[in-house]
Amino acid sequence: MTTYITTPIYYVNAQPHLGHAYTTIVADVYSRFRRLCGDEVRFQTGTDEHGDKIAEAAIKEQISPAEYVDRISTLYRDCWPQLHIMPDNFIRTTDAAHIQTVQAILQQVYEQGDIYFGEYSGLYCKGCERFLTEKELVNGKCPDHLQIPDEITEQNYFFKMSRYQQQLIDHIHQNPAFISPERYRNEVLAFLSEPLEDLCISRPISRLTWGIPLPFDQNFVTYVWFDALINYLTGINYPDGDSFTEYWAAAEHVIAKDILKPHAIYWPTMLLAMGLPLYQRLHVHGYWNVDDTKMSKSIGNVVRPAELVAAYGVDTVRYFLLREMSFGLDSSFSQAKILARQNSDLANDLGNLFSRSMAMLAKYSEGRIPAPGVAEASDMALQQTALQMLAQYHEEMGQFHFHRALQSVWELISHANKYIVVNEPWVLAKDAARQGRLHAVLYNLAECLRLLALVLRPVMPETSQKMALCLGFSGDDPRITDFRHGAHWGLTAVGTTLQPTEALFPRMDQPETALPAVKTAGSMPQPTSPKKTKKQTASAELGIITFDQFQQIDLRVAEVVLAERIAKSDRLLKLTVKAPEERIIVAGIAEYYQPEALIGRQVLIVANLTPVEIMGVQSQGMVLAARTEMAGRQRLVLTGISDLVPAGSKVA
Repeated sequence: MTTYITTPIYYVNAQPHLGHAYTTIVADVYSRFRRLCGDEVRFQTGTDEHGDKIAEAAIKEQISPAEYVDRISTLYRDCWPQLHIMPDNFIRTTDAAHIQTVQAILQQVYEQGDIYFGEYSGLYCKGCERFLTEKELVNGKCPDHLQIPDEITEQNYFFKMSRYQQQLIDHIHQNPAFISPERYRNEVLAFLSEPLEDLCISRPISRLTWGIPLPFDQNFVTYVWFDALINYLTGINYPDGDSFTEYWAAAEHVIAKDILKPHAIYWPTMLLAMGLPLYQRLHVHGYWNVDDTKMSKSIGNVVRPAELVAAYGVDTVRYFLLREMSFGLDSSFSQAKILARQNSDLANDLGNLFSRSMAMLAKYSEGRIPAPGVAEASDMALQQTALQMLAQYHEEMGQFHFHRALQSVWELISHANKYIVVNEPWVLAKDAARQGRLHAVLYNLAECLRLLALVLRPVMPETSQKMALCLGFSGDDPRITDFRHGAHWGLTAVGTTLQPTEALFPRMDQPETALPAVKTAGSMPQPTSPKKTKKQTASAELGIITFDQFQQIDLRVAEVVLAERIAKSDRLLKLTVKAPEERIIVAGIAEYYQPEALIGRQVLIVANLTPVEIMGVQSQGMVLAARTEMAGRQRLVLTGISDLVPAGSKVA
């Protein structure tokens, strides 16, 4: 199969921000996924460099438009490698080949009678660089830029977009997957339910000179959208290049919802006028807000990709953006959210599974993959979960349901962590008669890690590569680079030598500007303290305790063996933990954690508290968690450790 995936070309009136990064990461992840599935893939991005706003920005900086666009375009080109984004082509609308193609298309459409000269009076928004209809205004203002548009009357050239309206409507009805998610398909059909106006495609040089001159009238330059959209063709050498012949029939565009109308109406009608087939699919995503507030330079909450990578690491950023946003809906970014994903999903779940599995393989099988042996019930259940994950992952990734695909991956991670607890390799290792069973468990864990390295390759390429190399695979081994070959159980070769490992995702502290306070995650009453001296009281008021007082607190590493909800409580979970003996702890974390996601996780507990009954359950300790703010609400994040240690280890 063939895949041609594109981002919009980004308008160079602003530097790259979180929204640009998300769109481009989505396209990169999809391109890597399609390559993983064996497709011939072309992935394109670039910059849009003509129009009013560019000319104005250059004037403000007292440089020429050409100098300005060169500088800002370079910022985009340099940004993408920092996010491990690897486009096959980076196009600029100031490229000579693009200008030539735009003019050739304009001439063709003009000669066939689909472009005419006329006078138009309308409401022009400088921010949108287009005329708006009365129905598009909100309280008389552009809804995107919150400005009252200018009333302009001028002569221009117009594209007969209305001529192709019914043809476009028919195509959308006949091809339900043409625009997704469905809400945006319905939005476009609603817009098309009323007569289309023809599209003004020029600007007089008396008002704007920074644009592509019309080939049939040098007194006008091309409207920026008619220019920009054609990049999807020029980037694959339209009309005569082999790339156009190979890739156009498989074109898929990824955009944010603010440019739905140009991509879902202008662009298809332009293609119909040119006599070309329409693109295959238009994928539309929502906005990223910051702490539930729209990103704005005036507010000062614009998030820069390079700063994110510096703070959290590139694979954490890629994972967070794909897991946190449900494609098509708006989502909100905050430091608390990305830190929670880092410490919970990546450090505690994936990182802990990898570290403990590799440590046991090194300790109990001399750093080599052991023979799998005869499968027991728990082995078959783990294998079944893995195969279900592979099928769901493939389906969801192909439909741009990235968060669902990753959720299925994390279900396997959770099952594998629980599998370790159920089978207790450290106990098997002490029984000489059960070494075959120990090796079977270790083999199954290694095979799970291989499958995880395979499916995480598009989303977290660096992490996937680290995992694969530690498991003894070469960088191009099809068992971890080819979904068709590798998406099967049992491909890890017995006897493979493992390589030394390090923590994939060490736990991170909150930045100093937003450091959460550590509290206990249960509603446990404290034992009565003896009467304090004046000095002790003063110290307590300052939050100071003595070393002797600290030594009285028995902090231990505990492993969650079982987690279940407590009836009639939305807040409490009943946790069975091993530290090293089993005990029950009631923790107020049900709002933040699903019980099944906690199985196998290592947490920190206070082990020497007086037992207390809560909701009919006797609780024998406290689970430690960090309290932080998320979207204006309190959130608890479980504490843990960066590497695997025996359950019951004391925290000193």
